[in-house]
Amino acid sequence: MSITETTSTSWFGRLKNALIGVLAGVVLLIACAWLLIWNEGRAIGTYRALTEGAAQVASIPSDAVQASNEGKLVHISGAVKPEGVPQDGDLGVSARDAIALFRQVEMYQWVEHKQSSSEKKLGGSEETTTTYSYTTEWRSELVRSGDFKQPLDHQNPERMPESKTFAVERAGVGAFSVLGKAIADIGAYSDLTPTDQELAKLPQGLGTDKPVKRDGHAVYIGRGASSPEVGDLRISYQRIDAKEASVVGRQSGTTLVPYETTNHHNILLSAAGDVDAAQMFKAAEKENALITWLVRGAGMVGLFIGFVCIFSLLSVIGDVIPFIGSIVAFGTTMLAVILTLLVGPLLIAIGWLAYRPVISIGIIASGVVLAALVVRYRKRKATQSAA
Repeated sequence: MSITETTSTSWFGRLKNALIGVLAGVVLLIACAWLLIWNEGRAIGTYRALTEGAAQVASIPSDAVQASNEGKLVHISGAVKPEGVPQDGDLGVSARDAIALFRQVEMYQWVEHKQSSSEKKLGGSEETTTTYSYTTEWRSELVRSGDFKQPLDHQNPERMPESKTFAVERAGVGAFSVLGKAIADIGAYSDLTPTDQELAKLPQGLGTDKPVKRDGHAVYIGRGASSPEVGDLRISYQRIDAKEASVVGRQSGTTLVPYETTNHHNILLSAAGDVDAAQMFKAAEKENALITWLVRGAGMVGLFIGFVCIFSLLSVIGDVIPFIGSIVAFGTTMLAVILTLLVGPLLIAIGWLAYRPVISIGIIASGVVLAALVVRYRKRKATQSAA
């Protein structure tokens, strides 16, 4: 089932929307500039904290707690023993001898799909044709049908249980105690089938009168998995186990807690198995580098979108004659690319400037070279087209 809607926006209406887009673009540029500069400071601070920690950490036996190491950054490896039983307090399912319990929830729901196409008209107006179609799908997040174009014919439940991890509060590693979540993050997952007693309690925990049945390792809440209905649930559990773990942290009595470095960063590292301290710090440095590049990429994309939003006003003005508007839109898009390649590296370099001046100069130079190559490429293409 689908519906098609055609709307028309006047040139003045598009101008108004473009002006709003300019304001949104300015806000986005400011936010991304702050993000890129903040990210460099975060990356440098984390790197320095890890370097400090790697120089100070001491590997000690985990079979006994020595008072002489109190307050120091230590590294241990040892057998893991959960302190308590992880339990889904909402539905009553537990995993004895596990570090944590993971609950995966899916609901059968209506999903709206939207496809739009626009055509510019002489005089600057724009006609948009949008087709809305609806399908039923298994989704692990709640789809809010109130936002649909046709909400009355495609209603989803207003709430659903969320997927969640339930970890023990603490776990023993040798003679030491650490946060259960720190061990759960490195544990191995395996399927867990709820017992008959747990299965019988699920309807009360979910507040439903629908039938509850097994579906392999999972639990199906509804009349039947072969013909699901909107609102049916699929709930599966996985236990998280760890036989041996390595942990780096500050010794505080018999526990290991985050160690605060001189630049006020916290260090609490964990790894599965018997891993030496040097390897754990190298892994943390790689993770820091990955996060840094991901945030850089997101910031650069945000800058590009911000510039496009700002320049969209020019293409709308040019759309009085659609052909002219298309040319202006192409040109402003290329300008947005050039400005992104210039401004992005500049902002990254500003973040580094106070800490790594030589690298900052290199980053700025790279941005200038990239922008120059784009400009040179465009000029060459223009020359070839003219010929």
